Amino acid sequence: MSDTTLSSTAPAATPAPAPARRRTALRRLPVVGGAAAGVVLLLAGPAFAHVSVQPGQAAKGDYATVDFKVPNERDDASTVKLEVDLPADHPLASAMPQPVPGWDVKVTKSKLDKPIEAHGEKLTEAVTKITWTGGKIEPGQFQQFPVSLGALPEDTDQLVFKALQTYDNKEVVRWIEPAKEGAPEPENPAPVLKLVDAEKAEQGGGTDTAGAQDDKGGTDAGKSTAAADGGTDNTARALGVIGIVVGVVGVGFGVLAGRRRTS
Repeated sequence: MSDTTLSSTAPAATPAPAPARRRTALRRLPVVGGAAAGVVLLLAGPAFAHVSVQPGQAAKGDYATVDFKVPNERDDASTVKLEVDLPADHPLASAMPQPVPGWDVKVTKSKLDKPIEAHGEKLTEAVTKITWTGGKIEPGQFQQFPVSLGALPEDTDQLVFKALQTYDNKEVVRWIEPAKEGAPEPENPAPVLKLVDAEKAEQGGGTDTAGAQDDKGGTDAGKSTAAADGGTDNTARALGVIGIVVGVVGVGFGVLAGRRRTS
C-alpha cells in the first residue's frame, strides 16, 4: 500500500521544465539588451567620425564653397596637420582656401599634362594640394576648413579628395580609400563631393554656387554645412538614445529575473 502511494504521487513532485526555461530566458535578456545597445551605439559613431566634405553635393559646371570637416578621433592626441589632394583626373581652375584662425595654409600648384580652359584662357597649372598646419584640434573637437572650388567638371558625378590627418604623436591617418557601390564603407574613406545637375542641386539645397556672403558676413555654404551637420548629429543622437533605452530595458528584465529567482 505504501509503495502504491509513492508511485502515484511521484510524477506530481517532479518540477515542470517551463519555469526553468523562463528563468534562463530572463537571465539572457540583460545580455541581449546590452549587446543590442552596444550595436546601436557603434552604428551611431561612424556618422561623424571621419574626414568629410560638406555639403556633400554641388552643381556641375558651377562654383561651390565646401568645408573639409576634420574631427579629432583620439583621446590622447591632437590633430595638428591636414593635407587634402585635389583630384588630378579632373583639375580645377580655381581652389581658394578661406583663412582659418590659428592655422597656416599652403597651396601647391602643379603643371597639367593637358591644359584646361577658364574664362577664355588656357591654364597650364592647377592647385593639386592644400595643406593646413600650425593649429590644433583637441580631443573631442572638430574643425572645418572652407575652400572655394570651381568650375566644377560636368563630365563626372563625383570628385574624390584624398586627405591625410596628422596627430601630434606623429600618427598619420590616411583618408584615401574609395567607396564602392554596394560594398560596406571602407575603414578610412576618402572625402567625396557628389556632382549633380543644377536643378537637383537647388532642390537638395546642398550647394553654394557663388560662395556669396550674407549680410552678416557668413556664407550660404556655412549654412548648408550647419544643416548637414545638424542632420547627421541628430541621427547619431537618436540612435544613441535608442541604444540607451534598449540597455535600460535589458537591466529592467535583469532585475525582474533576480526577483523571480529569490521569490
